[in-house]
Amino acid sequence: MTTPPSHRGEQRAARGASGTKTSRAGRNLPIAITVGVSLGAVLLASLLFRKEGFVAVVIVAGCIAVWELRGGLALGRINVPLLPSVFGAVAMIGASFVRGGQALAICFGLTCIAVLLWCVMDGVQGSIRDITGGIFVAAYVPLLASFSILLLAEGDGAKRVIVFIGVTICSDIGGFVVGVIAGKHPMAPSVSPKKSWEGAAGSVVACVVAGVATVTVMLGGSWWAGAVLGVAVAVSATIGDLTESTIKRDLGIKDLGSILPGHGGFMDRMDSLLLSAPVAWAILTVLVPVAVVPLS
Repeated sequence: MTTPPSHRGEQRAARGASGTKTSRAGRNLPIAITVGVSLGAVLLASLLFRKEGFVAVVIVAGCIAVWELRGGLALGRINVPLLPSVFGAVAMIGASFVRGGQALAICFGLTCIAVLLWCVMDGVQGSIRDITGGIFVAAYVPLLASFSILLLAEGDGAKRVIVFIGVTICSDIGGFVVGVIAGKHPMAPSVSPKKSWEGAAGSVVACVVAGVATVTVMLGGSWWAGAVLGVAVAVSATIGDLTESTIKRDLGIKDLGSILPGHGGFMDRMDSLLLSAPVAWAILTVLVPVAVVPLS
């Protein structure tokens, strides 16, 4: 029996470029899950082995994300200088681990000055646009990512980073599962049509459960501190996702990169983590005392 043309079109739309079936979220789930688990294993191994290993992972991921975001902005005729942005990312992330928040602030300021001088020397045409874009990239990627390093620098820093990443990942998982199963009311259809209010509720529930469990078990904190962390990260992760979706929608692209099969680029995976890092750092710093015995 011949398949009607309209049905064939629906079948083609449900398949990715490789010809494999994709999920309602538009991703190849087996590949996406494999890549996600592999990334998680690398992060966990770096945290359990040596803190410096995690710093190196964040530096590499941050530099790739800067490169991806720079390439995306170039489509909008915003030419972000590469060398000041990359060197600034390395400096900010490294200084955060060695000297803390004050060094991070100094390196961010120096990066902004370097971007300004580079754009001015490159020519007057479009310099204001390029300077603004360069400062935006420096603030959006390495500055926010460095808050995960400030978490790491604490005595029980490896555990704190595991809590932060775990709760943020639960936001994505909870939102994805509930959104696919029960998502009916779009949250921001003009920005991210697949993101629903039902999915957002799933993110909150998943984050609160993960926050209470990890904060009490791993950090010895109170259950309500874990609940506060969960709610706050669910909100920040959702805003982070919508922020990157807004940027991509404005630039007219689906993903900022293609280095991670089933996910897009590093920037596409870091969007929720970036905005959640300073939120998790602030809440854990205020509400959960640092443990005396660090993770061995």
